[in-house]
Amino acid sequence: MHRFVYLASQSPRRAQLIEQLGIAHRPLLPALRENAERLEEERPDEAPVDYVRRVTLAKLLAARTRLHTRGLPEAPILTADTTVAAGRRILGKPRDAADAAATLRLLSGRWHQVHTAVAVSHGRESLLALSTSRVRFAALSERVIDQYIASGEPFGKAGAYAIQGPISAWIERIDGSYTGIMGLPLFETRELLARARVQASP
Repeated sequence: MHRFVYLASQSPRRAQLIEQLGIAHRPLLPALRENAERLEEERPDEAPVDYVRRVTLAKLLAARTRLHTRGLPEAPILTADTTVAAGRRILGKPRDAADAAATLRLLSGRWHQVHTAVAVSHGRESLLALSTSRVRFAALSERVIDQYIASGEPFGKAGAYAIQGPISAWIERIDGSYTGIMGLPLFETRELLARARVQASP
């Protein structure tokens, strides 16, 4: 049994969520010289589900290399990636305020999908799980969109929003995993960590 897992994610939300499982974790973050954003570049005509799986496994491979380069003790590594999609269109992190506003207008008053893939290294094996949820926003007025963008919360987030933030007051319905939408589906993560023999705290 492993007493901890390396978390190769800079997301404070993922760290909080994995703590809910009672799993001890240590950060395994990219060095400044690593171009972590390059791993998230989209490919032409790539479906959102294929994209999120590919990026998550690429993050895992990069983290394995990082572990060995740094000479750290062996332990399972966990990576994850979340993407928001309107049909086959991937809605990534907004480039600027105008891009965030365009994304939120697209999501306004309609359903969209949130895909989160989780990968855990288990020896030389890569375990992968996918959580797909549907989210429906109420109609968002320009005032609501402007206020939300002014808060700074859309930036750095796929789909230009965080479900645990103030925008949740405009979410009409969710079909799927709330923690998956946050960025780490706990049901799937628990199962992967159990397969990788990671021990939860009592």
